[in-house]
Amino acid sequence: MLKRIINFYRISSPAPILQENSHKLKKLQWATFLSALAGYGIYYVCRLSLNVIKKPIVDEGIFSETELGIIGAVLFFTYAIGKFTNGFLADRSNIRHFMSTGLLVTALVNLCLGFAHSFILFAILWGISGWFQSMGAASCVVGLSRWFSDKKRGSFYGFWSASHNIGEAMTFIIIASIVSVLGWRYGFFGAGIIGLIGALVVWNFFHDTPESEGIPPVNHPKQKVEDAINQSDFNKAQRQALSMPAIWILALSSALMYISRYAVNSWGVFYLEAQKGYSTLDASFIISISSVCGVIGTMFSGVISDKFFGGRRNMPALIFGLMNVAALCLFLLVPGVHFWLDVAAMVLFGTAIGVLLCFLGGLMAVDIAPRNASGAALGIVGVASYIGAGIQDIMSGILIEGHKSIIDGKEIYDFSYINIFWIGAALLSVFFALLVWNVKTKD
Repeated sequence: MLKRIINFYRISSPAPILQENSHKLKKLQWATFLSALAGYGIYYVCRLSLNVIKKPIVDEGIFSETELGIIGAVLFFTYAIGKFTNGFLADRSNIRHFMSTGLLVTALVNLCLGFAHSFILFAILWGISGWFQSMGAASCVVGLSRWFSDKKRGSFYGFWSASHNIGEAMTFIIIASIVSVLGWRYGFFGAGIIGLIGALVVWNFFHDTPESEGIPPVNHPKQKVEDAINQSDFNKAQRQALSMPAIWILALSSALMYISRYAVNSWGVFYLEAQKGYSTLDASFIISISSVCGVIGTMFSGVISDKFFGGRRNMPALIFGLMNVAALCLFLLVPGVHFWLDVAAMVLFGTAIGVLLCFLGGLMAVDIAPRNASGAALGIVGVASYIGAGIQDIMSGILIEGHKSIIDGKEIYDFSYINIFWIGAALLSVFFALLVWNVKTKD
């Protein structure tokens, strides 16, 4: 009898343990995913706060348009470098600590900027924010790799990518409302407080690894062995990726697309206020529509290419690239105030950019890169993209200030050169993407 009882517990005891681990794993997976979604969205609130505040800062004579362009570029340049290096650091770090630290510092920088008047100090602080901003994406991608199997990771990655647009929408609605009521300083204060709340959320709900929570690794041990065997091929594959002209062409195409993306994100509110006479709140609301539509474009980009184009990215990249050009023309070249026309332009722009972010921003390069060099391909495209965004901010600031005149005590802007710069970049992005039309994907 005793032997039967012992045998019963020997056989049956693992089942409750497995069930308990499975329930705990799902709970922690959802906590990690949702905190990554919310946390990285709040990273964007802290990053884009300046974009809503530019016109009030110029109006008060704190900084010129050129100075604001330089300040914005400093963030993009430090972000580009940090995004490359912090990817390596995130692989070797406790990502819960890593991500919450980055968000905490960028939140504190926003709080400090509400008191800053010096151009040099402002640029230094914004550059520091750019470096710590780059901790966010690296932590989230590593977290998704650690917590989700290969079969599920793609779906969760697609939904997580919507955090970019969620953060943009939050910025253009919440921060703009604060600025409209209380002034530009409180815009920074509001972003800083939201960032501090986000850091607490990440600290409490974002988890490092399944093993750190007493759960077996998500990926099958066999996969770990195969990965270890392939370690010796990494250097060769990465060198091959670096020597592929097609990846560099895609990186250039993405950089030009980022010029048009951040032209609207960084200067769209300013443009609508200065050129069309919208209030800060109305201008921010119009720009926020692009962010909301970007969620749709990002989430359905893979479905679009897989279901309608047989997995090929070239044709949808062409279609949505031309949609981006058309949206910018509608937004910039139609004179006068046409609220619904501007809204329609932002619907087209946001949807197009959402798709292009996935395709030109990495997926097309990963498709043609060696399998062991996906990270290298993403790194090349990522660095080029944010260098393009930084150059955009400098050039836009110079062109806007350089073609400003004072008539009857009122500032009048000539945006004709800006129109050429922004629309031209979008057109060139489409052209360079066409150059890799016949490049074969990896086997």
